[in-house]
Amino acid sequence: MRKILVVNSKGGCGKTTVATNLAVALAMRGEDVALADADRQKSSLSWVKRRPKALAKIEGLNWSKDGTFGDKDKTLDAIVIDGPGGLRSELAKNLIAEASDIVVPVLASAFDWNATLKFLDNISDIKKVRKGKADIHVVANRINRRSTQVADLEQTLSKKGYPLLARISDRVLYARHAANGTGVFDSSDAKAHEVRGQWHPLLQAVDS
Repeated sequence: MRKILVVNSKGGCGKTTVATNLAVALAMRGEDVALADADRQKSSLSWVKRRPKALAKIEGLNWSKDGTFGDKDKTLDAIVIDGPGGLRSELAKNLIAEASDIVVPVLASAFDWNATLKFLDNISDIKKVRKGKADIHVVANRINRRSTQVADLEQTLSKKGYPLLARISDRVLYARHAANGTGVFDSSDAKAHEVRGQWHPLLQAVDS
């Protein structure tokens, strides 16, 4: 069973948006998926409660306290974890130690990428990551197509050894899906189809 942790110490990077849409993408492929919420705000759990029962099932797990996660559901194909902010808590360190993949969303802003670089350096020192048993996937999130900072972000991260895997644009439809307990992979309309391709590099990475 894969445990895919979505985490960053920098708030506002769209961690929950990435976690919920990633869970939907896996569930729509027929996988048995749970969405574990390890953040105190429990935004992902609220999203699961809003999710229409007619859609692909995603189980919600409350992992907001240390000791509340473990080998629940070895029958699942994947657990996507909406991680806590930062690395200060034992919960965050334990989640990273459990993860097979670590997805780090980052905004195209100098303030965000400087904080994210420090975070990436910190998690790279954790034993499981250092030994290559967990992969780090950096995702540029909420990208404005008119912004010139994406190239700067990509260059800055690449120099530090953290290449961008995917670039997810800033679109209103993500907020609409979040309010409905859905994701872009639940929908077949033209707008959803347009952005789904941006997720394929990430989906291929967590499959490998």
